[in-house]
Amino acid sequence: MDIFEEIVELRRAGRRGSLATIVHARGSIPSFESAKMLVRDDGTIAGTIGGGCVEAEVWQAAREVMEEEKPRNLTFNLNHDPKYDSGLVCGGTLEIYLEPILPVQTLYIFGAGHVAHNVYRAARMTGFEVVIIDDRESYANRERFPEAKDVYAEDFEQSLSQLAPNQSSYIVIVTRGHRDDMRVLRWAVETPARYIGMIGSQRKVITTYRQLESEGTAPEKLARVYAPVGLDIGAITPEEIAIAIMAEIIAIRRCADSVPHKRSRKAMEMLEQHSGGTE
Repeated sequence: MDIFEEIVELRRAGRRGSLATIVHARGSIPSFESAKMLVRDDGTIAGTIGGGCVEAEVWQAAREVMEEEKPRNLTFNLNHDPKYDSGLVCGGTLEIYLEPILPVQTLYIFGAGHVAHNVYRAARMTGFEVVIIDDRESYANRERFPEAKDVYAEDFEQSLSQLAPNQSSYIVIVTRGHRDDMRVLRWAVETPARYIGMIGSQRKVITTYRQLESEGTAPEKLARVYAPVGLDIGAITPEEIAIAIMAEIIAIRRCADSVPHKRSRKAMEMLEQHSGGTE
């Protein structure tokens, strides 16, 4: 299969990879400029950049690139380093560009009201595919969400049975009521989604956690949840709340260590308050 077709298949399957491309070569090398090698998340490869020790080092760097989700440039001076003298090279300089191949990022928005609509708009602008789920057809429809990948306008329980988030999925819970938020959260914490966020006050979050724990949901599963959802920027309007939510999601997507993620602090505070019996 063509290497570009391999990349498409990898992304469709919700998997990661890294593409190595020879961008500059000087002297004698065992390959050619523009040669490519795809390293998949299971360690298997497609294509080659010449084999030998260079390829082995590129393979290792490719694994790091796909985890960090950041590109990298590598330079090999084959003339001066004896470890590259494997009989495959005659000498020269080789520059390789490594770029992450990421699966399609899908955002599942539960709720189709004002906040949800603005989250949808911001998500589309930042490259996410969006799936809308609400039990009101007057809100969840193609007129309001024309660029959504899918729109479900039916009972939440019925919709949940049709969804299968993966590790490249993000979930935002902004339904119109506490009961539906809890129903969705009960399902969401059992998925491998990369991000789960739920709107609501701290009191609402505590109440929801208490109920789910009483049903048998493990505290560590609830500790995955970002709730109240969004970075704390003092947001008030639906538009501002949507920006706060998407800022938090983008920080997770880009592994931004400089951003003070609230998940662990907020979730554990909620659970500690539960254990202490206070609100």
